[in-house]
Amino acid sequence: MEQVSADTLKQAGKVIAVHIAYRSRAEQRGRTPALPSYFLKATSSLSLSEAGVERPAGCELLAFEGEIALVIGTAGRRISPEAAWSHVQHITAANDLGVYDLKYADKGSNVRSKSGDGFTPLGPGLIPAATVDPAGLRIRTWLNGALVQDDSSTDLLFPFSQIVADLSQLMTLEPGDVILTGTPAGSSVAVPGDVMEVEVDEPASGLSTGRLRTSVVQGRTPMAVYGNGPRSTNADRIDAWGSPEAAGLPPRGLSEDLRRKLTSVGTATLSSQLRRRGLNNVSIDGLASTRPGVRIAGPARTLRFVPNREDLFTGHGGGYNAQKRIINSLHDGEVLVMEARGDPSAGTLGDVLALRAQVLGAAAVVTDGGIRDSVEVAALDLPVFHAGAHPAVLGRRHIPWDTDMTISCGGATVQPGDIIVGDADGLLVIPPSCAEEVADAAIAQEHEETFIAEMVAQGHSVEGLFPMDEQWRARFTEWAAGRPQVSPRPNPGPGSPAEGADAP
Repeated sequence: MEQVSADTLKQAGKVIAVHIAYRSRAEQRGRTPALPSYFLKATSSLSLSEAGVERPAGCELLAFEGEIALVIGTAGRRISPEAAWSHVQHITAANDLGVYDLKYADKGSNVRSKSGDGFTPLGPGLIPAATVDPAGLRIRTWLNGALVQDDSSTDLLFPFSQIVADLSQLMTLEPGDVILTGTPAGSSVAVPGDVMEVEVDEPASGLSTGRLRTSVVQGRTPMAVYGNGPRSTNADRIDAWGSPEAAGLPPRGLSEDLRRKLTSVGTATLSSQLRRRGLNNVSIDGLASTRPGVRIAGPARTLRFVPNREDLFTGHGGGYNAQKRIINSLHDGEVLVMEARGDPSAGTLGDVLALRAQVLGAAAVVTDGGIRDSVEVAALDLPVFHAGAHPAVLGRRHIPWDTDMTISCGGATVQPGDIIVGDADGLLVIPPSCAEEVADAAIAQEHEETFIAEMVAQGHSVEGLFPMDEQWRARFTEWAAGRPQVSPRPNPGPGSPAEGADAP
């Protein structure tokens, strides 16, 4: 079998990489693209097996991504999908390395984060494309001998033929060009001393590239002050490592303790605490819940519908559209919030997709549009907050357009990761940065209101009591000393009444 050589690397005029291409990776990241998107890597990033790679000084997040690489053999422009595979000469293994510490400076281009010297090792063997089934290839990656990625080209969102044809629409693909076709789930971080191995094979024929072996060494030369230096956030660490747990961070979403706190108090109390912090425009208005007795709290995932236009609905509304993709990628405890411009004259959710959200463990679905199959949706354990019932299908008024972006719902701005809290009184959007503080203050407020309610029940006037003056504050302190503050109550289960904000 022919091997990747220095001449192979020299022939590469372009290195093109696909962002998200495997279903497993899309589900892990919580976003599934409708069509492929790409970025370029410098040809100087190409290297051979065993060459090694340097983690730049000051960087902590050197991530590996095992990939199937296509090497173009025949030039082409505007290649049809049917003819695309004939333009591919070889298949080989690749490791699409990058440092997440510099992604912020790239503004989406990946120029600095992905194009370091040695950041695209290829090899060691070249499998003739004509000898394999493009749908029968396997990609595996090992880190220090442990298998961490194992997937096949049958799991691709976009087949190789679509990728080649799409790229050739605007640029001529030339002999030697390398296309990195995306990585499956399991990508993570490598540190100095680690050894990564990537292999592409076709199990049916036994053909294999052999293992592409790359070791990591630590760079010693600091980044110059005249350019952007390394910088990373916890969000970068989660993306690079693949999960909060792998990055040594708390689990994604709410901790169980915070969720209990937020669902132990009413939204009326939480709203007053948010107002005290200058947050008045954080209520999602005009919606009713299918399960008004259930309190919910969870991090937001977002979906935006745009007004229907028939020519656009054809490409965005049918099939595995944005609505179905985000529902299919919900994680346990998340709240899906949908922007439908307050238009309830068509359904934005039906019983099947609501059931799918429930099965995946979603805490709730929120839409400022209508729902269909309202009786069946209301029978589910999943609370759905909506603007009304309507028999019409989505396409009458809406096109599912994009996901996981800042949206407007019921007059409130909602960003992915905002905490949505809801009960019979309504819905609130709580910024994660103050959620713990607001929850603790709301619990303390309800403790005070329990005392006030008892005093009123005993016949006392609300004058000086609500709010409490110094005299009543002293009596409250005495009362509280003999009655410990109530710990957070569990979230009422399906069918259980939610306590009001003034309840003990």
